[in-house]
Amino acid sequence: MKNKKSVGYLKRRSTLWASRQYRKLTAHDRVLPSFIIIGVQKGGTSSLFNYLLQHPNILPGYKKEVKFFDGNYHKGLDWYRYNFPLKTQMSDSMARTGEASPSYVFHPLVPERIKEALPNIKLVLLLRNPVSRAYSHYQGNLRKGQEELTFEEAIEREESRLHGEREAIIADQHYPMYRYLVYSYLSRGVYIDQIKNWLKSFPREQILIQKSEDLFSNPQNVYSRVLDHLGLPDFQLENFKIINLGRYEEMDSRTENKLKEYFTSYNYELYEFLGTNFGW
Repeated sequence: MKNKKSVGYLKRRSTLWASRQYRKLTAHDRVLPSFIIIGVQKGGTSSLFNYLLQHPNILPGYKKEVKFFDGNYHKGLDWYRYNFPLKTQMSDSMARTGEASPSYVFHPLVPERIKEALPNIKLVLLLRNPVSRAYSHYQGNLRKGQEELTFEEAIEREESRLHGEREAIIADQHYPMYRYLVYSYLSRGVYIDQIKNWLKSFPREQILIQKSEDLFSNPQNVYSRVLDHLGLPDFQLENFKIINLGRYEEMDSRTENKLKEYFTSYNYELYEFLGTNFGW
């Protein structure tokens, strides 16, 4: 039995290696994405991406999260290109392909990098209540063994944990992003600052911003808006399965109230800026 498992593992590794080599060799014959879901983490990006892949005019790339414009940017555009379909597969004028890397929205340099490589890209941003997003982020870190503090301790120490990280990332593209991405429970929920940073590189009409809670409560409506943004005909899905649905204990009510108070001014600034009240 052990030998059979080993043989199966080696076969899978061999298949993956062959696929990667083929994609590398054909990189120049491949397209760049038509759209990118840029965030937010724990905001329903996996679900939305899965829904989009079921549209007849959308072709899948190699994987959902390519993470090129943040963690893999030093590898060059050809590396990015080999993650997408061949040009011959995209001959139909209605054909689209894309990716969803929810870390993009939070990275300070990603907007200008995408603007340089893909100036006409269609961008989609899902925003989730920052209080529930922060707690979901923390619970995900716990499951992955990336956090040993309590939630209350983690948010209390966030400022010291992230001290100087953003500046270091801006100064050095090879600087590791681990701490910046893992421990940013509250920082990632200050959406107004992130959106303003993106609007330095892209016009407002190029970024579709939707509320994550609307995706969960009325998925067809949000799905249709995204398709319209991508220039595609509407499409009715039979099943809107939620991907990566986390289950964990509820947040302490005192902590929840503290975070609601923390985000109040940021949220109202966001509502005023976008002209939309998300009701958080």
